[in-house]
Amino acid sequence: MEIGEFWETAMKGQLIVNGVECCYGSRVVLEDVELRVNSGEMVGILGPNGAGKTTLLRTISKALKPSLGAVLLDGRDIYTMGDREIAREMAVVHQTSASVPNFTALEVVLMGRNPFLKRLQLEGEEDLDISRQAMELTGTWHLANRLILELSGGERQKITIARAITQQPKVLLLDEPTLHLDIASQIEIMDLVKGLCSRKGLTVISVFHDFNLAARYCSKIMLVGGGKIVAAGRPQDVLTRSNISKIYGVEVSVKRHPITGSLYTMPLAMSTKLGNNQTKGDIHVICGGGTGAEVMHRLVESGWHVSAGVLNLLDTDFESAEALKVSVISEAPFSNISEEASKENLKKIYSAAAVIVTDFPVGYGNLNNLDAALSAVKKGIPTIIIKGSIISERDFTKGEATAYYKRLIDAGALIAENVDDALKIAEKYNQRSRTR
Repeated sequence: MEIGEFWETAMKGQLIVNGVECCYGSRVVLEDVELRVNSGEMVGILGPNGAGKTTLLRTISKALKPSLGAVLLDGRDIYTMGDREIAREMAVVHQTSASVPNFTALEVVLMGRNPFLKRLQLEGEEDLDISRQAMELTGTWHLANRLILELSGGERQKITIARAITQQPKVLLLDEPTLHLDIASQIEIMDLVKGLCSRKGLTVISVFHDFNLAARYCSKIMLVGGGKIVAAGRPQDVLTRSNISKIYGVEVSVKRHPITGSLYTMPLAMSTKLGNNQTKGDIHVICGGGTGAEVMHRLVESGWHVSAGVLNLLDTDFESAEALKVSVISEAPFSNISEEASKENLKKIYSAAAVIVTDFPVGYGNLNNLDAALSAVKKGIPTIIIKGSIISERDFTKGEATAYYKRLIDAGALIAENVDDALKIAEKYNQRSRTR
């Protein structure tokens, strides 16, 4: 379906945040926030955990009243508007996807029509048609009759986005909307949202944790730190090495992608640690989708000789591995792991003192990496799984990846609660190998 069919007329939705200050008790979490978003713009909000990103979205959506300042939608203070009126103008997609028990996916999407219904009024043919169109746009119509709790985390997130679209809002607020989606679904959803911005004038404000995704889709970016706006403007003016270092405390490389033309950032290891501090054994990291950057960085700094794979060439973790001078087994972009790359991956694994498996999204293209991890366990190589997010929420193989994880644990894979725990376990086995 063409995006233009969904809304009959173009929308207007100018949003102004004017001098907003928010507090939890006596603690100020947002201070003197100024923001203007015009109809058709997509603004990305970036910042470390606890910076105030979600608090800002809650304030804009009328869920949290500021102690100072105002939020204006088309010139009207949202706190003078009723909840149903706000719901007809503004939709919110939270980090946690819809999980309403005993409802089908279609019934959940239909809930987006509630602001347009009178008390005790049932949905009509028009509401059903709008909901169907929203599900077709998000690629979820085939899930219409499935119970929402039977769906994966990624599928539930798409349903939540479809429900928001069903409200036909002027303003869409997104809190890390692609958190549980694989890379193909991320691009699909963000392309859809961007299309609604450019063709129908939808105003979008979205919290991101991924710099590269924000830079690709947003016309403006707001960098938040310590409850204040540190920088705001075009991606190239905000996502600079100095700004990111100031807020996140890490050094990055900022370049322009030769194909998409958008900015992309890569974390860098400290130069004094890079390549000349290898005092420990070999360790192999199975990762993807940005889940391995911190692990590889920490391992390199700790003196390990690190390898990683198999990673697609455009994967964020591939770029991180290259920047860290990590030996990486690679595959062509958006391609399944080939037999040649698989053999090379196993060669690295079999020579390693330990293997670390991050909580990466698993599709059919990289399912082979879990098979490689299982081979490591069977060979008696310490294989450490970082617990992270629930496997069912990042399993895009209809349960095959979840089954692999169970086999890994049954075969003796070790579970680490976090990166620190994984490094401690790896260190323990490295010391054992040295004393043999």
